[in-house]
Amino acid sequence: MELKKTADGSHTLFVPELNETYHSIHGAIQESQHVFIKNGLHYFGDKKTVNILEIGFGTGLNALLTLLAIENSSQKVDYISLEKFPLPNELVQQLNYPTQLKLDTDQKKLFNHLYICEWNALTPITNNFNLLKIDKDLADFQYETIFDIVYFDAFAPEKQAELWTDEIFSKIYDFLKPKGILVTYCAKGVVKRTIKSVGFQLETLPGPPGKREMIRAIKN
Repeated sequence: MELKKTADGSHTLFVPELNETYHSIHGAIQESQHVFIKNGLHYFGDKKTVNILEIGFGTGLNALLTLLAIENSSQKVDYISLEKFPLPNELVQQLNYPTQLKLDTDQKKLFNHLYICEWNALTPITNNFNLLKIDKDLADFQYETIFDIVYFDAFAPEKQAELWTDEIFSKIYDFLKPKGILVTYCAKGVVKRTIKSVGFQLETLPGPPGKREMIRAIKN
């Protein structure tokens, strides 16, 4: 695993075995902010409580940006994230997100709390952000809660094909509330067709820097 700097100055990780990075090389923070916050979390405006399921905790960037987005609001987020291969803390501590996001001392403590809190245990990070990190993959995941949003942040289909199947998207469809959404950076034709085939209403939106399109899928 190698630390890489992306075009907006923020770090991502490169996985030599997959020849793949965790984020867009055009900007890790920009991509996450555009796909998951602007077109995911903010889709629900000031909804009192938002339940989020994330596929791929990775570096924790999406969780951090979600936490920061609601920090000074009355909105509450219950955030569940799946990650079969958690990153070692010593690697996470090298990420430059606190510097790039200009976090103050208290926010840096929250950043650290996201990573060092116990796996498979619900943890209140702040008064309005609860985190449950689960170290298993989606195929093995069962949960009674239904969600408003799924952050689908798996590796690309050609790298992690088993997570881009109709079986997986059908499972996600069942996890969502009516009018719930799935957002993902990937807008390949085969992904669009697969998502539509399980019943989603598909929206193709402008992508983050370096990508023409992204997907938001709405449960009918």
